[in-house]
Amino acid sequence: MAKGGFPGMGGNMGSLIKQAQKLQQQMENMQKELETKEFSATAGGGAVKVVANGKKQILEISIKPEVVDPDDVEMLEDLIMLACNEALKKAEEETADEMRKLTGGMNIPGMF
Repeated sequence: MAKGGFPGMGGNMGSLIKQAQKLQQQMENMQKELETKEFSATAGGGAVKVVANGKKQILEISIKPEVVDPDDVEMLEDLIMLACNEALKKAEEETADEMRKLTGGMNIPGMF
């Protein structure tokens, strides 16, 4: 083995490791930033609003009183589910977009 690297690597192993460490730090910073971001979505024309964060945790659910019908709880449940899923989808999409920017589109399984 050649000094300072692996055969056929041209001695660039140190540079490759530095690049990987830089990418890892950038990904950690991006993840921390995304975890503090909030993503909101509504359903039923704004009757239900949900706010989630980048950790994919629901932070807030707002329901307009006029949409609460004791005889149609199922509709309210559906609106809440739709708004939750949409807010979480927005968080997931932004995380994926930011990852693509950092990795240049490389698919790194299990990163997020």
